Amino acid sequence: MDDKENSMRVSRAAKRKAAASMAESHVPTKKRAVLGELQNLSNPPSHPNQNQSSGVVPQKQKCGTKTRAQKALPMTKTLTTSKQDKDTKSDDPQICGPYVSDVYAYLHQLEVDPNRRPLPDYIEKVQKDITPNMRGILVDWLVHFAEEYELLSDTLYLSISYVDRFLSLNALSRKKLQLLGVSSMLIAWKYEEISPPHVEDFCNITDNTYTKKEVFTEKKYTKKEVVKMEADLLNSFKFELGNPTVKTFLRRFTRLAQENHKSPNLQLEFLGSYLAELSLLDYNCIKFLPSLVAASVIFLARFMTRPKIHPWTSLLQQYSRYRPADLRECILIIHDLHLSRRGGSLQAVREKYKQHKFKCVATMPSPPEIPAYYFEDFRE
Repeated sequence: MDDKENSMRVSRAAKRKAAASMAESHVPTKKRAVLGELQNLSNPPSHPNQNQSSGVVPQKQKCGTKTRAQKALPMTKTLTTSKQDKDTKSDDPQICGPYVSDVYAYLHQLEVDPNRRPLPDYIEKVQKDITPNMRGILVDWLVHFAEEYELLSDTLYLSISYVDRFLSLNALSRKKLQLLGVSSMLIAWKYEEISPPHVEDFCNITDNTYTKKEVFTEKKYTKKEVVKMEADLLNSFKFELGNPTVKTFLRRFTRLAQENHKSPNLQLEFLGSYLAELSLLDYNCIKFLPSLVAASVIFLARFMTRPKIHPWTSLLQQYSRYRPADLRECILIIHDLHLSRRGGSLQAVREKYKQHKFKCVATMPSPPEIPAYYFEDFRE
């Protein structure tokens, strides 16, 4: 019996071993992919006849006429190794190096979408009770409010974008202008921030230091009023809330403008943010595309830090898609804002960037004039 049992055990073990061997022979071997070995999926820059933008919101065009969009700087197909876009090689996962070219090509298309753009002259064409000065006062207050509550800069830019988009579609009484600002900030806060506020928190946020009666009232908004204005905004936009802002493009242009990417130039970064927020105050900047304002800000920031060196580079021209001549009008407006030739009574942005945490960039001097030859066609 013992010999028989031992024989049966051996037979069963042999069968199991044979079955396991056959199973292994039928399993296809798989090689695990290593992320570092994946091919770079970045597409080359667009064809010269594609994805061109003028930087200015186009008006209706007659047949046979050419707009500045048709004359805008095309993107060349290749760059030398020393001029390549460093974003594509960045290790920062938030930059999305392999896709950055496609992402910004899409953003350039999105910024010219008329459904996401305010009218460049909505105060003249739509509004009857609101002036550019009133808008500037409201924006100044929103900057102060965003700083006090430590909101992301994206929240601030979006909320002002919502204000301009709504006023492009709806005539509004000046008595409801602050309510519009409050509701716009509420929507932008929900869209960008991690922890959205309660509506009740927005009913009592009128700052007593802003006593200009043409915009601000002493009344406290009810929850019903805020929610009603919020609904009006959402319906006017058809719930299309995401759109690129100046900050969207400024991030990339700032990286491209820095010569040493291993040690970021914080002064240039803060100065760019300061000049960009100044542009929000001026109604005349609405006509410019966000990418053009961002490019103008970088041009002016580089000029202010090193006035005797041409502020534009072939790399910035390549990836911003703008020549210096395209930026001239916007640059001069922002330069006047910095020198208080415009909007001198609006102090929230200036006070914000006088703080040491922003390296006091609001106090930086600037030459009173920009040399005219800096706006000529750039050649290295």
